[in-house]
Amino acid sequence: MQVISSQIRALLATYKSLNPGIFFLDLDTGNYIDINGEKRFAAASTIKFPLLVALFQEIDAGRIKLTDKLVMRRDLRVGESGIMQYKPIGTKFSVLETATLMMTISDNTATNLVLDHLGGAAKVSQRFRSWGLQSTALRNLLPDIAGTNTTSSKDLVRLAALVSNNRLLSPNSRNQVLGIMRRVKTNSLLPAGIGKGATIAHKTGTLRFIIGDAGIIEMPNGKSYLAGILVQRPNYDRKAGDFVREVSRRVYNYLNQTTVSNIEPNSSDASGGLGLRTR
Repeated sequence: MQVISSQIRALLATYKSLNPGIFFLDLDTGNYIDINGEKRFAAASTIKFPLLVALFQEIDAGRIKLTDKLVMRRDLRVGESGIMQYKPIGTKFSVLETATLMMTISDNTATNLVLDHLGGAAKVSQRFRSWGLQSTALRNLLPDIAGTNTTSSKDLVRLAALVSNNRLLSPNSRNQVLGIMRRVKTNSLLPAGIGKGATIAHKTGTLRFIIGDAGIIEMPNGKSYLAGILVQRPNYDRKAGDFVREVSRRVYNYLNQTTVSNIEPNSSDASGGLGLRTR
């Protein structure tokens, strides 16, 4: 997608204070946009996407059930985002409720309960590496204000591709994961750029110095594409959000105006350099 890539690079030149990593993949053709896609950034709450997938892998394996109860502990209760922090120590939550809160309202305490139930940061980071995510690692509990948990836009799109192509989850778990991600409440980044009738399953992330969003977009014309964008910014700079929304709008409009018949698949790698075959 050289034309739209050039447009995004030109747009970026007008946002000199921002440092982005951008990766988009057209699932129908394998064509892609890669602007610093492999650059490692603080993940913020986008790390909850791979954590959700790891949880549902354990559900597929029969080691965890959605009805299992997770118990609130003092060492896992944190602030910044979510409602679980206001519940008493010892409160029990089902795995499904916890996972849903982790994603839909980005509940940090829910995330820590899930992470703990999966065996901790080192264990889940090893799993992320086994999926081929080279920059994605959990090092600390949420909210991770310092930004020690990391990912890249290309990793997030690779994960979305693995989920879309049923490479990591059973069809039932895949549908549940996407169903949860379609209910994410924060819709001010990638969703703000997509057209009427399109749907997005995604996860955002925000820290003082970073914002991000990644997900799977299904368009009314039948196209599906994957998006990952992380933007390092000056302290709470709102221009980063403007940039994400404009990139999302431009990519959506570009793909909405093209059809499979007039786009040739990338000849060198029909999965956007991800090492995966697109559907």
